[in-house]
Amino acid sequence: MTQPVPKLAVLPQHVAIIMDGNGRWATARGLSRTEGHKKGAEAAQRVVEAARDLGIPYITLFSFSSENWNRPPAEIDDLMNLLRYYLTREMAEMKKNGARLLVIGDRSKLPQDIVNIIHKVEDETRDNRRITVVIALSYGGRQDIVFAARELARLAKADEVDIEKIDEDFFSRYLMTRGIPDPDLMIRTSGESRISNFLMWQLAYAELFFTNTLWPDFGRKDMEEAVAFFNGRDRRYGGLSRKAGE
Repeated sequence: MTQPVPKLAVLPQHVAIIMDGNGRWATARGLSRTEGHKKGAEAAQRVVEAARDLGIPYITLFSFSSENWNRPPAEIDDLMNLLRYYLTREMAEMKKNGARLLVIGDRSKLPQDIVNIIHKVEDETRDNRRITVVIALSYGGRQDIVFAARELARLAKADEVDIEKIDEDFFSRYLMTRGIPDPDLMIRTSGESRISNFLMWQLAYAELFFTNTLWPDFGRKDMEEAVAFFNGRDRRYGGLSRKAGE
């Protein structure tokens, strides 16, 4: 049974979500995968609203991975059309609700019109601070680390960076998530229990919440259940337990 979020709950500052199960949701209902993705987009809207209402300042949604480019071209086209539609439609709503949009990933593979829409929405919502919505699009965690390493290698070769000063904090400034706190809660839907190349560096100390719920069915109560789970965890970061007697 879903537990309500305690009134004095310690909220995660950044929730990252692997939105999995759109295809299985559609197949179970005799629908096309495109219909599953449409329902998944609706679920994403519900969850962002729930996070905003709870007071969670950052949420990252894994919407399209670097590996997803290997899917059938027709499905990729459908996903890109959905992305166009929702980015354009949601821009006014995000501005009204104080939401800022950031997109991370390899934009070089995206259609240019989508890149233009992303630039526009990011620019027009950049001053909003009620919630930051990060969309991981054409993104891979290993890719993120490789891109950062290449940039640091280039700077070091040009004598613009002292390699002796490169530590974890310095390295993180060259990741796609620079300026964003690392997730402290990661949610994955559909019963899978792996992180699938998502935020490989950033999830080092995140609590991992796995649920059998398929993404199109995920909503406010599920988010509250995940936050309740987060509150039950003893976050030690390698130190001693905060619980008495341990």
